[in-house]
Order: sequence, then structure tokens, then C-alpha cells
Amino acid sequence: MNTSRDVEPRLLRGFVAVAEELHFTRAAARLYVAQQALSRDVARLEREVGATLFVRSTRRVTLTADGERLLPYARAVLAAHDELAAAFAPAGRPLTVDVAAPVSTGREVLEAARGRAPRTEFVARYRAGLAGAAAEILAGRLDVSFGRVAGLAAEASAGLEHRLVRYERVAVLLPEDHPLAALPEVPLGRLDGETLYAGAGNDDTAEWTDYARALFAGRGIRLAPPFPRIEGEEEFRRVVRGRGWSVLATEVFTGVDGMVLRPLTDPVPLAPVSVVWRRGLRHPGLDALLAAADLSRTSGRLAVPPGAWLPEPDRNIAHSHTSV
Repeated sequence: MNTSRDVEPRLLRGFVAVAEELHFTRAAARLYVAQQALSRDVARLEREVGATLFVRSTRRVTLTADGERLLPYARAVLAAHDELAAAFAPAGRPLTVDVAAPVSTGREVLEAARGRAPRTEFVARYRAGLAGAAAEILAGRLDVSFGRVAGLAAEASAGLEHRLVRYERVAVLLPEDHPLAALPEVPLGRLDGETLYAGAGNDDTAEWTDYARALFAGRGIRLAPPFPRIEGEEEFRRVVRGRGWSVLATEVFTGVDGMVLRPLTDPVPLAPVSVVWRRGLRHPGLDALLAAADLSRTSGRLAVPPGAWLPEPDRNIAHSHTSV
């Protein structure tokens, strides 16, 4: 038997159907093909393997010795082929979703999507920073993330799609003994002369540092100097408390022992959060995420209060929800 050539799975599937039915008409009906087409496929397979696989008569079809020998291999190849197809089919492949943190808008949308699509496997990841997540999406190592798309580099934006989900109110995380910690809200003007950490030095959060620069400009607020990327909540607490930093955050930021979160006001800065995915991605999990995002959008989370502040690029994106 000559097996030097690659054999198309379609030919093996036709062979197995005839071998199991021992009848060309029934095998053709099982495969939803014409009997003539099936006969041609079997004849082609016989030429490719260099062996006669069936003995045909007017009354019956039987396997030859070579056909008997080929049958278990053909079944094994088809099983592996079907397993491969299932693993990479949109409905079978897990959807990897970066939600930034266990407490976040992304996590809320993900949980809502899981409720809508209980048979779809979503794998959550926690990569703080859309700039870093976008690189992972474009490299095919991640499917979906959440964050501020206006701060992404143009070369990254070209390969992504997005939909605005929510405006989070921006806040400041203060040491609990800070003079401003007693206020229920902190006017931006009261931060004149303060130094706030906003991820400078961490390329993964470049879009947030860009937001901070726009917000601090002309207000006398200093951006903390670049610092190596801080991994994990425990290390974050240690660093910011040890350095006595105040931190630019949002209303959904995870609490830090010994620090208090206070919303900013006068004006009220808003941080846009969008769901972001690779351009052209098709997956039922993405459909569920977008449906959950749309529900979030209709629940008042895109309301902009009078006097709210947004960087100009973010105001422009608010009018275009399906492309970066």
C-alpha cells in the first residue's frame, strides 16, 4: 500500500462510511452526497494508496484485506481531525478575557456574559493595563480586554475593535492620615502641589499615564516619576504605602489597607472603559460579552454629569463605538 501522499480527510470519511454500510447508496445518503461523487472519491483514494479497498458485485460490497488494514487507521485519522476541528471551532475554544482586576468593570461584564452563555468557557486573566493587553491580543495570546482605548498607540489600534461600556468616576487614593482624607470628595484644585502615582514607567498601563498627564496639565499636580512595574496587590500596597504616594484611581479600585478612596470633583473626571477585541474575531463568547456590555450601557453607566471632564480624544471615541 502506497501511503507517501497526504490523503484528504474527505476521502477517508467516504471510505469509512462505505466500509461500515457495505453499500454505496446508503453510505452516500449518510454523507449527504451523490452516489457518483462517493464512488469517485473511493476510486481516488484507491489510486492514492495504491490498493483496491472494496470488492464490488451486483449484490454486495465487501472489504479487501487492504481495506480491512486501512479501516482502523482511517478511523483514527478522522477522530484526530474532528478533535482538532472541535478544539479550534469558535464554540469549542475557550475565550480568554483580561479583566484587569478581580473587582472591575471588566469582571462585572464577564460575569454577566457567563450568565448569558453558561456553556461557553471564559478564562479570566488579570493584566492591569490595556496597552499591555492590546499587545497580547494582537499576538493572539489573548482575545478580549477592557480599558481606555484613546491612549493606545496607532499601530495597536489598527488591529482592534471596541465598544464603550462605562464611564468610571476618577478618584484619588490617599494615605488615611493625609489632610485631604477627611473630605468626602476631593476638589481637583486641592491637589495643586501634590504628586500622584499613575503608572509611569509601566508600559502596560501607558494609556492610564497618558490620561493622568492630560488631567494634571495646568492644575499644578505632579506625576510621580517612572517606577518599575508593580506586580500584584500585596506588592502594590507595600510600594505605595512605603513611599507615601497618593494614587490616581477610579471608583472601582480595590481597597488598600491604610488608605482611603475619595472621588474627585470640580470638575468630575471620567475614565472611559471599553471592551476591546481583535478585529475580525468571531466567537459566541464575544457575542455574549458584547450583549452584556450593551446591557451595561443602557443602565446609566454612560451618563455624563454636567461639568464632567474627559480628554478630547475620549470625547471623540464616545461617538464611535465599533472601531478604534
